[in-house]
Amino acid sequence: MNVLKELSDRSGNQCELCSNTESLNAYIVAPRNGLSSDEMVHTCQICKDQLEETTEINPNHWRCLSDSMWSEVPAVQVTAWRILNGLKSEGWPIDLLEMLYLNEETRVWAEEGQVNSQSELTHKDTNGAILSQGDSVVLIKDLKVKGAGFTAKRGTAVRNISLVHNNAEHIEGKINGQKIVILTQYVKK
Repeated sequence: MNVLKELSDRSGNQCELCSNTESLNAYIVAPRNGLSSDEMVHTCQICKDQLEETTEINPNHWRCLSDSMWSEVPAVQVTAWRILNGLKSEGWPIDLLEMLYLNEETRVWAEEGQVNSQSELTHKDTNGAILSQGDSVVLIKDLKVKGAGFTAKRGTAVRNISLVHNNAEHIEGKINGQKIVILTQYVKK
């Protein structure tokens, strides 16, 4: 039996992460080599693109993990654990991580193949203060906002910031009702 057929049978012909039934693929869970279906997850193209970081991560898409993290398939558990760890700054994944149980072998697999761990990224302002999800910051210089046609003035408060999960130098916030990316070197807590 070929691997894709095994994955299809195991998953009920749906994405094992979000339950989508279109454009299904095999995703090899690193650092395994994908020689068997036990080392893979049956994913839709949306999940696979985000896992491989070929498209921007959509944190709300991964709320589906509140169901799929309970899978008995270790590859699915590992993938869910890694995604939730990468999204810790969003807040809601922390609760799911506290509930997620991985046996020792599965936890080792999850930790050994994890890349771009949120725990390795620390967002710091211009003074070196650590920034957290939901913090308020102040701009320390005038910033021309590309594509929006305005300049964000020095001293402008940006409330309820979001941390960019894979870049410690970027945060997101709203200025003049527009969500923009701001370099951490231009803000202070």
